[in-house]
Amino acid sequence: MLEIIELAKQSDLMADGEMWFSPTYGNADVHITDLERFAKLVAEAEREACAKIVEANADACSTDSLAQMYLYSNATAIRARGQA
Repeated sequence: MLEIIELAKQSDLMADGEMWFSPTYGNADVHITDLERFAKLVAEAEREACAKIVEANADACSTDSLAQMYLYSNATAIRARGQA
């Protein structure tokens, strides 16, 4: 959760208790749980995009080669990061 808060601050959001707002947009409040949910969705989408790139590289390797097995394993590991 601390990473979410730090990223929110880096993006110029400001906190008022558990509510966050953008000085640019005035009264547009966002609760910290909304920020956390958004951050999880963004991270999940980025992991999936990375895993697909790794799988595409695996598909380009010789079938059942060591490189292909490692790449598929890496794609699985990337997706598993979201489960921890």
